[in-house]
Amino acid sequence: MRVTQSGMDLNLLVALDVLLEESSVSRAAARLHLSEPAMSRTLGRIRKALGDPVLVRAGRTMVPTPHALAVQCEVRAVVERARALFLTGGQVDLSTLTRTFTVLANEAFTAVSGATLFTRIAREAPGVRLRFLSESHVDVPALREGMADLELGVVDTRSPEVRVEHLSEELMVGVVRPGHPLLRGRLTARRFADAEHLIASRRGRLEGPVDTALAERGLTRRVVGSVGTFPASLFVLRESDLVGLLTTQAAPLAAALGLETFRIPLDLPTLPFGMAWHPRHDADPAHAWLRGCARELLAASARPAQPAG
Repeated sequence: MRVTQSGMDLNLLVALDVLLEESSVSRAAARLHLSEPAMSRTLGRIRKALGDPVLVRAGRTMVPTPHALAVQCEVRAVVERARALFLTGGQVDLSTLTRTFTVLANEAFTAVSGATLFTRIAREAPGVRLRFLSESHVDVPALREGMADLELGVVDTRSPEVRVEHLSEELMVGVVRPGHPLLRGRLTARRFADAEHLIASRRGRLEGPVDTALAERGLTRRVVGSVGTFPASLFVLRESDLVGLLTTQAAPLAAALGLETFRIPLDLPTLPFGMAWHPRHDADPAHAWLRGCARELLAASARPAQPAG
């Protein structure tokens, strides 16, 4: 981050981090327990230090400048490293902790487990906020760049420095509407392949491990299309004769919509489910607490009910 004057203190970086997250002087002031005039003066010092307006008025809201957006991830990383450096003894008072954690996870995980995680955090650390981000259709180094603090799900990061903790193995199950023809009689690989299929893929893929397993048996399936998320696919499946897939961890979503799950008559690879974070958070006790919450939650959700069929 370019600084045009010497002596810029850590408090300005913390304030800049919060201002860029909130895009609001009043909300940033509330989070930092400052008055709005004091927060405005701090923003003025930041603008002078950076030689950039940082936040500019756009109608009734404020938006970050291109330079502010360019340095936002770097600022977040510096603040997190400084926070970890000054924490001592690996202790944190959860009752007074004020922090926003950004969690990267697919929508199925958030829908199934989000309420449990929010409830626990509200009970143990009421000053903590969680911001869930959906997985992108393109691969970005969110953990390395500081855009996310923790990733939960099927972790396929290619950043070698990222810490990955394996927690469970997920299976894929089929999912259809009640009364679907596939639910009647013995389900074979051929009957499964002959159905019309819908894929849930954040990258818009139209094939996957199922097609590889079918090809080994000389079979192909007809994929009519894809949608971006598992939850979206379930609403399509509920109103059609299409066949979809779901992880066992997300099976409660299907049950909540009255859908039926079944074992797929193929030898499919399991999916490694876990969490990932950047090593700059290793010594941060607040982040370690969040990892512990996620670890216990995922351990509990790794014991799903067996699908029918």
